[in-house]
Amino acid sequence: MPIRHTLSTPDIQLSYLEWNQGTEPLLLLHGLADHALVWSSLADELQADYHIIAPDMRGHGESSKPETDYTFESAIADLEALMDSLGWKSAHIVSHSWTGKLAAIWARKNPQRLRSMVLVDPIFIWKMPSVLRLTFPLLYRYLSFLKGMGPFTSYEVAEQQAKQLNQYQGWSSLQQQVFQAGLEQKADGSWGSKFTIAARDGIFEDVMCVPGFTVPLETPTLFIQPEKGVNRLDWQIKPYKTYLKNLRLCQVPGNHWPFLTAPAAFNQTVAKFLAEFN
Repeated sequence: MPIRHTLSTPDIQLSYLEWNQGTEPLLLLHGLADHALVWSSLADELQADYHIIAPDMRGHGESSKPETDYTFESAIADLEALMDSLGWKSAHIVSHSWTGKLAAIWARKNPQRLRSMVLVDPIFIWKMPSVLRLTFPLLYRYLSFLKGMGPFTSYEVAEQQAKQLNQYQGWSSLQQQVFQAGLEQKADGSWGSKFTIAARDGIFEDVMCVPGFTVPLETPTLFIQPEKGVNRLDWQIKPYKTYLKNLRLCQVPGNHWPFLTAPAAFNQTVAKFLAEFN
């Protein structure tokens, strides 16, 4: 079982899970509205060979939830402070969805920090037109994973809703644990996600304003394309092929959350890629 720790910096408490059996540094970054426990199947698979850290990103899980400052710059600063506290100069990075864009920006700004990148169905790689800001309220209602934020009148109602969401298809014991760990009872007695509205709005704001790619990147990269993920068309993949000069693509079963909906195949794919660097 992983051990939970907290890193205290001047402006945030960053909670993270640690699997500390191996030595090769591996950092696992969850997507929007998720938390570190989504990686538990992958970490269990890899822990013999890697020193694995999975943080709850700011605004998520057990980490601090400030009212403002959800920029990529702040998130990267959190991660570098975490790596420094561990004595890591660099690490392999596995990132999902929104943090796939974060990893690309990080590789551009501080390439020496990333030994390799695994991008799991990343989203919003381009800077988006400002007119799309007006569509965000509609987007929040459309994106299935944000429907899990609540509020719900009871835990039972929340769980029933969760079973309809894409990331919990199949409702395995892992999915149930992930759901329960991301939920809390609020002061008014209702139930809802530990992920906050301030974090949702702040992250989307920076996703819209900051381009993921501006120059070619040499970081060895695996792009994981789930069969039912969001990246299904050639034009969606083209920017990654254009800017990532050491890129390979691999399809896996499952939807946007293959580590929850088809973990065995996903774990094998990541393990095979990372093994090339050992």
